[in-house]
Amino acid sequence: MKTMKKHFLVALLAGALAGSAFAYDGIVQKNTFSMPAYTTVSGKTIKDLKVGWESYGKLNEAKDNVILVPHFYSANSHVAGKYKADDKLPGYWDSIIGSGKPIDTDKYFVISVDSLVNLNSKDGITVTTGPASINPDTGKPYGLDFPVVTISDFVRVQKALLDSLGIRKVKASAGVSMGGLQSYEWAAAYPEMVERVIAVDATTSQSPYSVIALENWSGPIKVDQNWKGGNYYGGPEPVTGVAQSFFNVLVGARHPEFIKTAFGHKWGDESKNPMDALNNDFLAEKALKAAGMARATTTTDANHMLYMTKANQLFVAGSKGSSVDPDLKRIKAKTLVIQARTDLLFPPEDAKAEVQKLKANGTHAEYYELDSPGGHLAGITDIAKAGEVIRAFLNK
Repeated sequence: MKTMKKHFLVALLAGALAGSAFAYDGIVQKNTFSMPAYTTVSGKTIKDLKVGWESYGKLNEAKDNVILVPHFYSANSHVAGKYKADDKLPGYWDSIIGSGKPIDTDKYFVISVDSLVNLNSKDGITVTTGPASINPDTGKPYGLDFPVVTISDFVRVQKALLDSLGIRKVKASAGVSMGGLQSYEWAAAYPEMVERVIAVDATTSQSPYSVIALENWSGPIKVDQNWKGGNYYGGPEPVTGVAQSFFNVLVGARHPEFIKTAFGHKWGDESKNPMDALNNDFLAEKALKAAGMARATTTTDANHMLYMTKANQLFVAGSKGSSVDPDLKRIKAKTLVIQARTDLLFPPEDAKAEVQKLKANGTHAEYYELDSPGGHLAGITDIAKAGEVIRAFLNK
């Protein structure tokens, strides 16, 4: 029974990160893009910047068959395929990216880029520059000396990469959650370059409540005694804080319908009644805690998680963290908004309101509601349900 439960917990974690068991045809290669120096939107300089990127399909001679897929908060550029044939899981949108799939790699050159301050800086695959990187001026990790960066910075680095490849047109920018926010940013910052936006479980405006709610994703790290004001490199890391932060992320990213179906009120251990001891968990608690601890111990740097959360907090219409104006008037690209019915982080009514704003501006905008109990993560795990809608939109 313990072995079975262990496998169940692993499956839960995997389900939060991947959308399909079918792999993009071909082995995926991680590439590295470097800049000697980059100036952030706040005017700070980052030396020796590096980010990773992946591509699927072939760039045509005109270099106008490009679909950019910016990634979500806790992901990286691995959106499809496998690095090795025996990898357990493919990239998170593999169900819709590949030969003959809605984002058809026989037609399109699909590209995705590891963000700055990427959470997965410890996984040995992700290439990113952030607080865990070595500061060339000191020879030590930046820690909190690393400048605050924004989603606008993520997009500007992606733009520099595309410029280096000679790409001047983007057929579409498509992404889920933070990937959708980046897609809106692309359309607002470079309207002459982006033809279409596909925003999944993402709306551009955040209320002040949303900003403080994101503190749930940062607070546990800051109160972990091993965080030490960000100066933990070379010593014990704030693993407990990171694990609790991921637990909080998962609670917000799921929906009561999913939790009820997946766990109900089952005990975490059939032999340990939660009534008998404070540490006897229910299965839902145990599963989400295990998922958080797995990320904390294998892939995630605590400071990177703090910086990534700050970037999302700063994505407020009209602020320096975004080029998107409150009325979306800078966005001219045809836009497809796909919204999960059960998303608690980005409610459907907000997505519908954005579609109406775009239409009021004369911008082509469509809305599709994803019927799934999966909450915010439905845009990852159940994206195939919107596959034909995506295919049709790209063909318009």
